Amino acid sequence: MPTRHIGVVLMVATTCIFAQTTKLQKHFEWNILDFQYPDARTKFNSLVTGKLKPENALPVGIEVWKDKVFVTVPRWREGIPATLNYVHLLSPLSSPPLIPYPSLEANELGNCENGLNTVYRIHADECDRLWVLDTGTFGIEDTTQNPCPYSLNIFDLNTDKRIHKYELRKEDINAQTFIANIAVEVGKTCNEAHAYFSDELGYGLIVYSLEENRSWRFEHSFFLPDPLRGDFVIDNMNFQWGTEGIFGLSLTPTLPDGFRNLYFSPLASNREFAVSTRILHNSSLTEDSYHEFYFSSNERGPDTHTTSRVINDGEVQFFNLIDQNAIGCWNYKTPYSESNIAVLEKNHAELIFPADIKVDRNKYLWVISDRMPKFLLSSLDYSEPNFRIFFAHVEDLVRGTVCESSTQFEDDSEDFYRSLYWDSSSLMKEIYYPARKLGSNDLLENTEFIKA
Repeated sequence: MPTRHIGVVLMVATTCIFAQTTKLQKHFEWNILDFQYPDARTKFNSLVTGKLKPENALPVGIEVWKDKVFVTVPRWREGIPATLNYVHLLSPLSSPPLIPYPSLEANELGNCENGLNTVYRIHADECDRLWVLDTGTFGIEDTTQNPCPYSLNIFDLNTDKRIHKYELRKEDINAQTFIANIAVEVGKTCNEAHAYFSDELGYGLIVYSLEENRSWRFEHSFFLPDPLRGDFVIDNMNFQWGTEGIFGLSLTPTLPDGFRNLYFSPLASNREFAVSTRILHNSSLTEDSYHEFYFSSNERGPDTHTTSRVINDGEVQFFNLIDQNAIGCWNYKTPYSESNIAVLEKNHAELIFPADIKVDRNKYLWVISDRMPKFLLSSLDYSEPNFRIFFAHVEDLVRGTVCESSTQFEDDSEDFYRSLYWDSSSLMKEIYYPARKLGSNDLLENTEFIKA
């Protein structure tokens, strides 16, 4: 553990030790969001002019970097002063006001050059940079307006300055495009980085190369929703999100061939899909890569819709289970099946709609719950807690579950890799392969993923 983080971790753990009743420990909790202003007069003016309407604010995405917990608030409704914010990790307040990042002025709606309009999920990389996709939008669904284009903004977290901006090409999006998720891959140098954006309603995957400063778009039938998986029951409400396509993204650590696997799933689906970044890095393959994508032969099981996932620096994928108000996991070196997926935490009182999850550098998993369906389809009761942020160490979460690392899957092990596959008669057989240098495709084929 890096020494500069030890004090933060110990203090967080100490504040929660007496209240620990589950693996996930609650760190922040809000009835309604509030925002920090430079002074009381500015805040008062925003309230009376309608620039601040706290009841319209819903937290959606989080990220943790050193002593900052970032919280995004999309501008779905009026009165959101800042879409990108943070709170101090060690704030003495249980419901601290959100601090606009990098400033209130830098979150100005409609300022296409220097402002941020609507931000969903974000990523802090190992080079101390915050990757932020501004959708350029205001409103949601039929009320959506597009005052600005989609743009990727990269901030230096040590200086709080934006160091790079890139506008997506018109060829990267279409009339239905809705991008709410990002994954970032850093190579051997900080400049050798790629960002991946899932187009949930336009059914595409956009790749951006920082080194080349250009982007390209993949399309595939695996990005489409499953017509049998569009029914949802969350927070005692039944509704249909049947058009929701590719959403959650997660990247494995670098594999022996030098690339990673990108795992993804449409929101309206219970199945996992994957592709090697070896394919995604090659812009010439956007029209000729259908058979380079893989799908899992098994589903996760019933009520396993997911919007957010992350793979830690080991071998475990963590993901939200929005139907179950739960967090799940899967060791990606084991066959993808319901028996190899664990529910790590479930809480129908406080974890209602776990919207986003992240793992920080100290291997702590962070979760934000926000009751999003009730916010969108009904109304929240602001006299009670609605939004919460939890954390737990990943080792504590997976201990004693099927996701816990076993000796045969350790990276430096000489043991055998277990593989399950379907033979020509569709009967599942179990085979053991001697340990060897696995490429991206080898790992996919050895864990019950099937080529398109």
